[in-house]
Amino acid sequence: MLHGKVAIVTGGTRGIGFSVVETFLKNGASVALFGSRQETVNKALEKIKAENPEWNVMGLSPDLADYEAVEAAVNQVKEHFGRLDILVNNAGISARESLYEYDPKAFQRIMDLNVNAVFNGCRAVAPIMKAQGGGVILNTSSMVSLYGQPSGVGYPTSKFAVNGLTKSLARELGHDNIRVNAVAPGVTRTDMVAALPEEMVKRICAPIPMGRMGEPQEVANAFLFLASDLASYVTGEVLSVDGAAQA
Repeated sequence: MLHGKVAIVTGGTRGIGFSVVETFLKNGASVALFGSRQETVNKALEKIKAENPEWNVMGLSPDLADYEAVEAAVNQVKEHFGRLDILVNNAGISARESLYEYDPKAFQRIMDLNVNAVFNGCRAVAPIMKAQGGGVILNTSSMVSLYGQPSGVGYPTSKFAVNGLTKSLARELGHDNIRVNAVAPGVTRTDMVAALPEEMVKRICAPIPMGRMGEPQEVANAFLFLASDLASYVTGEVLSVDGAAQA
């Protein structure tokens, strides 16, 4: 579905991001995965190469909150692969503190990675995609972007911003044949969730109509669809992948 395409996936060393990287590679794309530390990037690359040495993949660890670092990394990917077709802005952090305990510096850190970094990525790739005649930008949102959460206000606030950025850029960049969409996962079986006690997992899953949490591959499949030509007339959408948890 992505034969001949080149993609960047931020937060691509684990969880949903790593599943997106693998899914894109399996579908014929060349992929640059970005991680927060080169050590984790190298481990992810080793795991991917062990699975299939023929996959065309590279890894970098730019500071996503630093525009110049992001721009340099994007240009490096373009020079390495010769083009750039897809950007997945997946890197992000969360928090659960109540407002009474919330450190303003922690709020700013969430904004830096969950919002500013997304802007930086979009700003860096858009001129390249425009010159090529088009491209795809995909952002990771969250189910809490639709109705908030009872604590940790920074995370849903950042994801509301991601939705607004997604919809606005879809309108702005559509003229350049650049599609911009977001995927809003619900509770997903990542490393963070796997560490929770079984009783807590049951409580989390109880309100979900489908009766279970999602798997990273199920979320990655949504990214695959939106990145592919099957979604050639889909832009400005926030696609929920949450088992109807918000219902």
